Formats: sequence, C-alpha cells, structure tokens
Amino acid sequence: MSLTLLTEPEPPRGVAFAVAPGVRRLVADNPGPFTYHGTNTYLIDGAAGVTVLDPGPDSAAHVAAILAATEGKVARVLVSHGHADHVGALPALVAATGATVFRFGEGLADGGTVGAWTALHTPGHAADHVCFARADGVVFTADHVMSFSTSVVIPPDGDMAAYMASLRRMLARDDALFLPGHGPPLANPRPFVAALLEHRLHREAAILEAIRQGPLTPARVVEQLYVPLEPKLRPAAEASVTAHLLKLASEGGAVEQDGAWRAT
Repeated sequence: MSLTLLTEPEPPRGVAFAVAPGVRRLVADNPGPFTYHGTNTYLIDGAAGVTVLDPGPDSAAHVAAILAATEGKVARVLVSHGHADHVGALPALVAATGATVFRFGEGLADGGTVGAWTALHTPGHAADHVCFARADGVVFTADHVMSFSTSVVIPPDGDMAAYMASLRRMLARDDALFLPGHGPPLANPRPFVAALLEHRLHREAAILEAIRQGPLTPARVVEQLYVPLEPKLRPAAEASVTAHLLKLASEGGAVEQDGAWRAT
C-alpha cells in the first residue's frame, strides 16, 4: 500500500474557515518543512463560548487573529501536545481570555472528556500527545497523523514503539475525518493510517537489513537509505533512524556500541 500525501494551496492568513460542523480552521503564519503552511489552530463553536484547539506559535498576530475570530469569547483551550509551534501562543491567549486549559496530565487523562471531545493518548511524536475525538467521527489528530507528511519522532520525548502502537490504536477506529496539526483535512483516514504504519515497518526492515551488513551510525544509515535528502532535513532523518534503532534494541534486534549499531 503506497502512502499518498496531500497538498493544498496556501490557505488564507488571519481568516478562520469551516472544515467540519462547528469547527473552523485558522492557519498560523509559520510555514516550514515540518509545519507545511503553518500550524492549524481549530476553533470549536459552542453555546458557552469557543474552544480553541492548539493556540499555535508565539505570535502576536496569530493571537490577534484568534481573538478576532472568536470575538474574545474563548471558554477553554485544548492542547494536543507541548511543542512550541502548538503552545507558544498559550500564555498570551490565556492572559487575554482567562480560558481554562486542558492538556494531558493536567486536568486530562486518556479517555477523559471535554465537552463533546474524548481524549485519546497517542504518544510517539511526543510523550504527552493526545488526539481529540467526537462521536460523529471527527478527530483532531495534531502531529500524530498529518496529511502532508509523515510525523517526526525524535528521542527521548519521541518514541517509535509508542508511535507505532498509537498508529495501531487509530487504525482500529472507524473515524470519518482527521483534522491534523498541519496540512489539510483527511477524509476516510483508515487507508492513510494503514499506509503510514506500513511505511514505518518497511523503513524499520530496511534499517535492520543495513546494520546486518555491519555496524553503522545513524548518519551512515541515513546516507544509505534517505537518497536524495535536503541537508536541512538530515537531523530529523537521523533522529528518526535513532528512534527505529532504539525500538529494535528494546525488542532485542539491535545493539549500540561506541555510537554504531549492529543487528543481534
């Protein structure tokens, strides 16, 4: 099964637009190789005010756009995980609105609910990562499942074994629409999640085969398997390889000595 990533034109800046019933998307102006057009902030309309999912990067302009789109009536904030491109704006937004914050380990546990949304702990990209699911099959997947790219897994906070287990958790569900932390919405997401998991399994098999030929550092594995690769993406690729190697080591399939890894 091939992994087909999605693209989209650059979305409007400073404007919130509908992506699901009761949900609007506001894209921060922080484009980059790991953020695509920018971080998606979601505004969930409700009778008691708006719930903001991931306030985005530390940007006065983005906070102003959130306040304008919500008329300052933000009742609560949901946090998918603690990376700066998702929570940098949190202090300013809370200071401006007094909103209550819900994040994993701080008022929120796996299976906990906030309004219509149920938290699904999905560690891997980050240890504190959660998705938020609604009964109609709409799920905020943040950086666990993104439509434009595979997720970066950087140890120690990132954990490849946990990431793949979390993919299997999402694959076991029957959801209708994923709203990711970066990139466009993903309808009928199960085939995409299955392809993500298959991609990781193929990558792991290739890494294992490479170190069976002799000890290799993660950098050397990248040189062999990631061709071609932009230089600015190399550190993330090396981190991903390291994450795979640590998973293999935990399963008894690899061992590290003096920075080089070999199969056992």
